Amino acid sequence: MAAEAEVLDELRRLRARVPQLTGALAAGVDGLVLAQDTPGVEPEGLAALTAAALGVALRMADATGRGDFRELLVRGEHGYVATYAAGPSVVLTLLADDRANVGRLHLEGRRSGARIGELVEAAAEAQPTPAARPSPKPTAPAPRTRTARAARTVTGPAGESH
Repeated sequence: MAAEAEVLDELRRLRARVPQLTGALAAGVDGLVLAQDTPGVEPEGLAALTAAALGVALRMADATGRGDFRELLVRGEHGYVATYAAGPSVVLTLLADDRANVGRLHLEGRRSGARIGELVEAAAEAQPTPAARPSPKPTAPAPRTRTARAARTVTGPAGESH
């Protein structure tokens, strides 16, 4: 995707703004990695887990009447995993150590998610659509000709032909 380099730059800027971040990943909602800065973490696995967690979060928000998905935060013994909506088709997942200021994590994560969503959307709009193939020129239908039909015979109950 054309936005990959710009998204990677945004991830790196985010990690510079929030020193407690240990990794950042942008992925499609389908679990495919768009861009990643996740040293020590396998990005494809993280993207797949993010997609699975997103599915549960979407259901949970819907079942409880809380509206569209915005973010998900998981706190573990050694830190945080935060996932933010980044437009309709991308999510941003951040890894932070246990000293992270969660308010700052949310503030910067939301900002970066919005920026990444804009980058991906702009790249999608700039993609040329496949040129429509011109429809074949209409040709005159082939002239219909009469074909000789074989005489139809009907066999009666006693095997006689009519």
